[in-house]
Order: sequence, then structure tokens, then C-alpha cells
Amino acid sequence: MEITIEAVETPALTKAQLSDLLFEQIGLNKREAKDMVEAFFNLISARLIAGEDVKISGFGHFQIRDKAPRPGRNPRTGEAIPIEARRVATFHASAKLKERIQAGAKRDAEPDPHTA
Repeated sequence: MEITIEAVETPALTKAQLSDLLFEQIGLNKREAKDMVEAFFNLISARLIAGEDVKISGFGHFQIRDKAPRPGRNPRTGEAIPIEARRVATFHASAKLKERIQAGAKRDAEPDPHTA
């Protein structure tokens, strides 16, 4: 089963839009769709907060990286400021996703034969 997102009008895909897609294309009721999307993101968030990696096959993986403290600079004033150690989440797209993105970019770059 493939979910299509052509009806999405904004540049960002929101959780509300994901819920609507599940409702329209899979047939879940609106409450179930909203709960499923929330549960999905809560699970990913909880794993990352616990310091675990999250891998979604065919999509990519999220990792937590510990960044060391380092000296920084206020670009406006030039004043030196310390940047504290912190944890950051990173995302790396899978090879499959990268291929699909590249194929889409090539398709978008080709002239439309119907407009020539």
C-alpha cells in the first residue's frame, strides 16, 4: 500500500497532515490516525532521549551525538563566548531514500514535453 501526498499544500508535512492522510487513504478514524502518529513520534523521541539510535529501514537513521564544549564567537560583536557541551540529534538518509531523492531531482530537471 502506498500513501500519496499530492494533496499536501504546505512546504512542510505536519503531524496533522499525516493524520489526515492515514484517515483518507487507509481508513482509520480521525482519532486513531492522530493517536498513531503521536505514538510513532513519541516512541522515536523516547528512544533518542534514552540515547538509543533509531533506524527506519529504507528511510534512514537518527543518532544522538555528544558534542564537546568549544570556544565560539558572537558574529555581531566578535566577542568570544564558550559553547557548552550538548547532545544533538542527527539524521542520515538511507541509500534507498537518497536514490529516490536523486531520481526525483532528475525528473524535476527534465523539460516537460507537453509544454514545448
